[in-house]
Amino acid sequence: MKRLIVVLLTLLSSSVLFAQSPLDELRKKIEEATTSRNSSLSNDKLVTGLKEALRVGTGNAVAETGRPDGFLKNAAIKILLPDKLRTAGKTMRMVGMGSQVDALEVGMNRAAEQAAPKAKAIFLDALTRMTFTDARQIFSGGDTAATEYFKRQSSDQLTAAFAPIVHNAMENVGVVRQYNKVLQNPLAAPIKNDKEFDLDNYVVGKTMDGLFYMLGQEEKKIRTDPAAQITPILREVFGKK
Repeated sequence: MKRLIVVLLTLLSSSVLFAQSPLDELRKKIEEATTSRNSSLSNDKLVTGLKEALRVGTGNAVAETGRPDGFLKNAAIKILLPDKLRTAGKTMRMVGMGSQVDALEVGMNRAAEQAAPKAKAIFLDALTRMTFTDARQIFSGGDTAATEYFKRQSSDQLTAAFAPIVHNAMENVGVVRQYNKVLQNPLAAPIKNDKEFDLDNYVVGKTMDGLFYMLGQEEKKIRTDPAAQITPILREVFGKK
């Protein structure tokens, strides 16, 4: 009897393993293929490919944002009125004061467009600090892993570089004057009474948000779109990823 039970258990165990084996085998093949793909790229080649991708991506992102209408005509990154001014802005448009609101929005976006080109040198500087470990993590990470790397490495530098440019640009294009006009409307009281709100900081923050958004879009294209893999090293590193 005991011998019969042992035989049955052995058969049952074997059948379970057999039922699972096709899935296990497929999973194993996928893991082996991924490992083989990653290991086939030397550290030097991987870093070279990533740096090339990031040079291309950052160049495109800066070119797209750092030009006239780069922010203003791009609905995904256009800088709108601060949240606390939205209601006031809508009401002002309804009573014929929309030109003031429009002028303020245009000015903020023009300031962002003037600041964006400064990012290129800062991004390239961040590339020089990339390690083999960084490269491996970026390569095997999500579609915007490199963009997240740049956020960690360069946000402080970008903030410092953008601040004076944004401030001067807003002075030159009359943003401060338009902002003060908008604040004269009683409906703007929520932001007028907010002592912690700073218009310069708001525009700098939105400029960085827009720039990183565009960089993320460029990174996704390079990772997935063969047409964006415009050099041999990009095709080698990302072409079959």
